[in-house]
Amino acid sequence: MASVADRTYRLMCIHFGASYAVSEMISSKGLCYGDKKSAEMCTLTPDEHPCALQLFGEDPDFIGRAAYKLNEYSPDIIDINMGCPVPKIVGSGSGSALMRSPETAEAIVREAVKNAACPVTVKFRKGWDENSVNAVDFAKRMEQAGAAAVAVHGRTRRQMYSGTADWDIIRQVKQALSIPVIGNGDVDSPEKCKAMYEQTGCDLVMIGRASYGRPWIFEEIRHYLETGEVLPEKTVPQRMEIMLRHARLLCDEIGEGQAMKEMRHNVIWYVKGLKGAAQYRRECSEINELSALEALAERVLDTYND
Repeated sequence: MASVADRTYRLMCIHFGASYAVSEMISSKGLCYGDKKSAEMCTLTPDEHPCALQLFGEDPDFIGRAAYKLNEYSPDIIDINMGCPVPKIVGSGSGSALMRSPETAEAIVREAVKNAACPVTVKFRKGWDENSVNAVDFAKRMEQAGAAAVAVHGRTRRQMYSGTADWDIIRQVKQALSIPVIGNGDVDSPEKCKAMYEQTGCDLVMIGRASYGRPWIFEEIRHYLETGEVLPEKTVPQRMEIMLRHARLLCDEIGEGQAMKEMRHNVIWYVKGLKGAAQYRRECSEINELSALEALAERVLDTYND
């Protein structure tokens, strides 16, 4: 969710019923060294709560100091990311690289818990690869270190985001722990969300990539779990209206010029699967003004009205 889960994105998901949101990854060292961008990512507005601020890093001392610094931003949760598989993060010893250093991971959580004024949670994966599946033992260490909850993604680091998430490992973690367990991986519909709850016994389900260009998935899931009914798909006019709402919120947040640059990847997701989507994706790189995005939305609607 790096470069995706900014404030506007989180607000959109919360608006559509997400139980709570998690920030983009914040560098513990960047925060300790006074990096301006890292500090800006920590600021939470009243409408974002409950929200977790997510730290990454490989050094227990820096994580502890960063957790203490986060207290001034009043997060509801501090989450430690030990699941990110991207080479830039793993190469520094952070993210899912910590699954190969469980002692260091445990020390990191202890330092965070000692310095945080709110609950500390940890997200991690099934293991580094299929030859080193250690999620259960790793989870036990996190609980012993004081984690209030854990989130488990059912893939190894080597899998990245390919293949199928192993929900059984989530079930095993849930059975081994007394703290809440959050399940993650391959939930892209209300039916799959219910299935994860039933198959794993997890306490909460985390949605990541399935919300790209579809923040209303939380509304669909909540309605399905409460009523057993599947909501009708959003119409094209509804999708375009939500996309423009997202863009206008982002303009209010950071200004039109920067907002339109950052909206480009969101627009690609919002138009995915629509007629002419390939052409719209090509046009995204040229969108610099809100009026241009509004014009694109009009063309989408015209295509479906013809």
